[in-house]
Amino acid sequence: MTAVFILIGVLLQLFTATTSIGVNYGMTADNLPPPSVVANFLRTQTIFDSVKLFDANPDVLRAFANTGISVSVTVGNGDIPGLTNTVTARRWVADHISPFHPQTKIKYICVGTEVLFSKNDDWINNLVPAMRSLHYALNKAGFQDIKVTSAHALNIFRRDTIPSLMRFMVGYDQSFFAPLLQFHQRTKSPFMVNPYPYFSPDITRRLNYALFKPNSGIYDKYSKKNYTNMFDSIMDSTYTAMKALGYGNVEIAIGETGWPTQGDATSPFATMENAISYNGHVIKEIVSGKGTPLMPNITFETYMFALFNENQKPGPLVEKYWGMFNPDLTPIYDVGLLRRGQSAPTPATPAPSSSKNFCVPKVDVSNTQLQSNLDYACGQDGIDCTPIQPGGACYEPNTVRAHAAFAMNTYYRIKGESYFSCDFAGTGQITTVDPSYPTCRFV
Repeated sequence: MTAVFILIGVLLQLFTATTSIGVNYGMTADNLPPPSVVANFLRTQTIFDSVKLFDANPDVLRAFANTGISVSVTVGNGDIPGLTNTVTARRWVADHISPFHPQTKIKYICVGTEVLFSKNDDWINNLVPAMRSLHYALNKAGFQDIKVTSAHALNIFRRDTIPSLMRFMVGYDQSFFAPLLQFHQRTKSPFMVNPYPYFSPDITRRLNYALFKPNSGIYDKYSKKNYTNMFDSIMDSTYTAMKALGYGNVEIAIGETGWPTQGDATSPFATMENAISYNGHVIKEIVSGKGTPLMPNITFETYMFALFNENQKPGPLVEKYWGMFNPDLTPIYDVGLLRRGQSAPTPATPAPSSSKNFCVPKVDVSNTQLQSNLDYACGQDGIDCTPIQPGGACYEPNTVRAHAAFAMNTYYRIKGESYFSCDFAGTGQITTVDPSYPTCRFV
């Protein structure tokens, strides 16, 4: 517990300075606040200085006008082939950029998402030509300050090896990555990658290495560098592969990285405690500017994944639970993303593995059900809900979720801490993560 409080304290100190932390703002959900509310929240209450969208939604672009927050927009993979035509590219810029910039500070056009992962040759072969066309179109429109890039999944390497030996995939190194990196070098735009240790095929064996927890580490005998976490290893592997092609001077940006809080039986490592450990340490690394063993003193521009859970997202259950904030804008967990002086989040820091359990709501429970849980728990004999009444130590943040979490945990504790006393019609979950925050202690 002491180590976690030290981490949060360090983060709060670092966040008093300018950061390079952005967030991915996905909207595949039916319970999210309006974009104008989100924009104001990010501007006034968080340390995020930029957002990355997965489209070019005009309502979102209007909402971020005059906020000072940088916005990255994304071209869909299916639009890539058509945008190799400069006339089409200029029309796309006229439709999606010109009406909003510079009032909305658009920073990047991300062309496609993880195109190599798609294995679609039409998208892959046309990516660099489309990027060139969009760069040309931006210049013709007078938007030299907007850069063009594309985010890549880390299936781009030949095989898993030590960072100093990493190379891009055979067959794509010269035909795809060389011209792509040449484009980035010429236009002074970043090569964007999506490092996700969560998806490592070795995650079962190397979980602590992925989570920045104590581990035996990896020694690279060729560079004579020690690696104590997977994130640094991934970033240095990317750098080495770029350098081998002659483009070690191209900037690297992080388009997505994060950790899920929940999943089904097939996702045993998707937990709140793991998300806190990974995301907290990544954010600490980024804002400290310490860099990596091969890239010391580098501050990577980084977009955390993600702002919200997305309850309409297709695929496995775990795909829905990467968010760091609830729809009511309270944090799902605390890794120091709120500015100093803002309301403390719920839940907060993880308890040691030997500590007691707590009962909290599942992340996708509606406010109606939370209110029902709150009313039920507080209506039972022996349940003291005065701390969440006006003036009480746990009244702030004044949200249904925060109050329900306190009431549900109190009920769970009084009723013997059994599995059934945290059921709440399937909306409660037992966790080792202590939901307490500075002004409110959960017993």
